[in-house]
Amino acid sequence: MIKYNSQNQIEIFEFEHPFETELDRDNRWVKLAKYLPWDKLVGIYSQALSAHSGRYGIDGRLAVGSLIIKHRLGLSDREVIEVLKENIYLQFFVGMKKFTTKAAFDPSLFVELRKRMGADKFDEMSQQIIKLSEKKKSKPTRKQKNDDDSDDQTPEDDDSNKNTSGVSSNPDTSAGNQGTLKLDATVADQKIAYPTDHGLLNKAREESERLIDILYYQTTMTQKPRTYRRNARKDYVNFSKKKAKTNKQIRKAVGKQLRYLRRNIKSLHTLLDIFEGHSFPLSKHDQRVLWIIQTLYDQQQEMHTERKHSVKDRIVSIHQPYVRPIPRGKDKAQTEFGAKIGTSEVNGFSRINHLSWDAYNETTDLQPQVEEYRRFYGHYPEVLLADNIYLSRENRKYLKLRGIRITGKRLGRPPENESYYQKSKRRKEHNQRNHIEGKFGQGKNAYGLSNIAAKTRNTSESWISGIFFVMNLVKVQQTLMLLWFIWGVIFWPYYFVAKILNKKSNYRDNSLMINLNFKFAL
Repeated sequence: MIKYNSQNQIEIFEFEHPFETELDRDNRWVKLAKYLPWDKLVGIYSQALSAHSGRYGIDGRLAVGSLIIKHRLGLSDREVIEVLKENIYLQFFVGMKKFTTKAAFDPSLFVELRKRMGADKFDEMSQQIIKLSEKKKSKPTRKQKNDDDSDDQTPEDDDSNKNTSGVSSNPDTSAGNQGTLKLDATVADQKIAYPTDHGLLNKAREESERLIDILYYQTTMTQKPRTYRRNARKDYVNFSKKKAKTNKQIRKAVGKQLRYLRRNIKSLHTLLDIFEGHSFPLSKHDQRVLWIIQTLYDQQQEMHTERKHSVKDRIVSIHQPYVRPIPRGKDKAQTEFGAKIGTSEVNGFSRINHLSWDAYNETTDLQPQVEEYRRFYGHYPEVLLADNIYLSRENRKYLKLRGIRITGKRLGRPPENESYYQKSKRRKEHNQRNHIEGKFGQGKNAYGLSNIAAKTRNTSESWISGIFFVMNLVKVQQTLMLLWFIWGVIFWPYYFVAKILNKKSNYRDNSLMINLNFKFAL
């Protein structure tokens, strides 16, 4: 049956709403707001601000909460402000005292917030969330204090105490190995057009023509230098329309664009010579663009002359020259363009341990990540799950010295007397490495880890770290829901039974909530 109300659109003041009644206490944003350690999070955010100079910024909780909302819901900067104006629960989450329809702040401020936070601040927030959720004591043990004091008192010129590997040479295994550490690496793809040689040269040519126009109008020249921009644009469009392109056609198209760009660069140098002895006529942004297109031309000319397809520090984006091609060998894409991140996952919580815009070998990540695990948790892991690329001979020796088991492929011949139970256990432990792969899928499919839209290096790193911080919050919410379910199913019936038996007072004295230290869930 079709149900449709054909009356005209009512006025907004005629719309019935329940806001005069009590709001829902079980709303997800209300629960999350009660759980988060706002004082610590805002304290981390405020480290980049001055307490004595400058204008007053927006409220710290509003800044941190807005970034959480952005990455949690996958919204753009403008959409976050609009959603805040419309949703009363989100306004409660960011610390507002009453509902308002005014914009909390200008959306352009998100750029400054990302610069202010950076990857390090988001990682500190993730550490606070992990410590709180797993009830880890932040105070170090007496032995760790003594070790830290001895490290601080070690003279810098004592070569016998130096460790060139950057990790502890005298591991402390007195606490016993506990837990499972999972390691893997992925690429956070940057939101750029797929780079092709002729496409990059065409973009560089257009930028060079724009710079020529800027310089020409600042001179007294009667005739503008020739650029042949119409012919160059026509050649590029005609080539781009072809569905099937042979190697000969590609080489010919790239050669044409190289010659157009070379002529424009010569014209730029001629125009700049006119301003010798005067202030530089280009802005800082245009100076940067000029340097980028000259470097791009040199790289493309080298590859075209030597008939090769790679060059050191290859530029794949005019406006984001820090992005590099990362060969991955995946079925979906042989090469990805973005930051390569080495991550670790423990009990469902993930952290970024290494972020690089250049390709690197993951073997170098293992030892620093294991030492970071020991610093954070106070002991080494019992089991390490990682790809075979991490398990070099040096790393295997390092892990064996610290009593850390691995589930990867063993060196040499397989053991002959390995029981079925041992094989099954090793296979089951190795399959747990899929959890960190699931984290990558969660970040890329749900939170935009495969489409980083920031425009600078610092804001891109902040964006990536913010996604991992929000994924840890999601894990916390799932843990809280499970605890509340267990509490409702198991413990509440005992309360009602005690109430019926008139033992409510004794129940309060020996409350299960207190014995279980249930403050974590509340």
